[in-house]
Amino acid sequence: MAFKPLVFSGVQPTGNLHLGNYLGAIVKFVELQNSHDCIYCVVDMHAITVWQEPTELTRNIREVTAAFLACGIDPKKHIIFNQSQVAEHAELAWVFNCVARLGWLNRMTQFKEKAGKDRENASVGLYAYPNLMAADILVYRATHVPVGEDQKQHLELSRDIAQKFNNDYAKSIQERGFGDAFFPQPEPLIQGPATRVMSLRDGTKKMSKSDASDYSRINLTDDADAIARKVRKAKTDPHPLPVDEKELAARPEADNLVGIYAALNGSTKADVLGEFGGSQFSAFKNALVDLSVAKLGPIGAEMKRLVQDPAHIDAVLADGSARAKLLAAETMNAVKDIVGFVRR
Repeated sequence: MAFKPLVFSGVQPTGNLHLGNYLGAIVKFVELQNSHDCIYCVVDMHAITVWQEPTELTRNIREVTAAFLACGIDPKKHIIFNQSQVAEHAELAWVFNCVARLGWLNRMTQFKEKAGKDRENASVGLYAYPNLMAADILVYRATHVPVGEDQKQHLELSRDIAQKFNNDYAKSIQERGFGDAFFPQPEPLIQGPATRVMSLRDGTKKMSKSDASDYSRINLTDDADAIARKVRKAKTDPHPLPVDEKELAARPEADNLVGIYAALNGSTKADVLGEFGGSQFSAFKNALVDLSVAKLGPIGAEMKRLVQDPAHIDAVLADGSARAKLLAAETMNAVKDIVGFVRR
């Protein structure tokens, strides 16, 4: 059957949204809303796979919502909500726990990385996280998901779960008039030149909120002075910027800063080197400061304004959750019928 094109994606509310989150995800969310129907979720249930301080979690949910709004996502035309307000996410995740195979989850590299050597002490939620991610997407029968490279494996699992559900319940699906497949095979959307933004202190490591040094990242709430300090202190090498883009491969810090400039400017790395190739880093950093402040300063100011009005943010989430629940309940009722549950 033909599925209506729909984009779904989520951001974890674990604090300190930074430039990597913006360029790797949120800026693409804003672009996609011009061409697709979009559902954007604050995935708070995913956040608690690792323990979160409750007061901080509440604050972080509102901060991510504020970032969505400040960056330009329209909550009237599209849906912004937090996952825990729509119970069908958890309900479908249990069905998928019974569809997915242990061998599939055992191959998930992100669990191995996050759990580390002490895997026996990791939460069951962290292990089963990919099944909930599949439910997040498929409870809306979404067709497209903007993902970074680190989430591609989880999206592949979502496709496997969808296919197995469709195969396992093929007869029941057909009997209920859904054709050959109830769930779509969601496609990844990987766009733009800066899907991976690296640390300002180490160009070989991804920019992360968990890095001990605040100078490793530009937070979306940083003011102009903080942005300028961090860019000027960003690690570089002693050579001028190259003219040829191929030379960036052996110079991770230069590659990172050029990639950030290109992404913020809506241009390519080749364009940036065409303008700044052969220049010293000091001159290039000054230009990057000006561009970063111009692009990020208004977002940070608007985020700070929004988080001072939690009632407004909560109202946006409540409205989005109500609209999301209508879609999710329709899917979940059909799933219950397909599986054979008796419902009211």
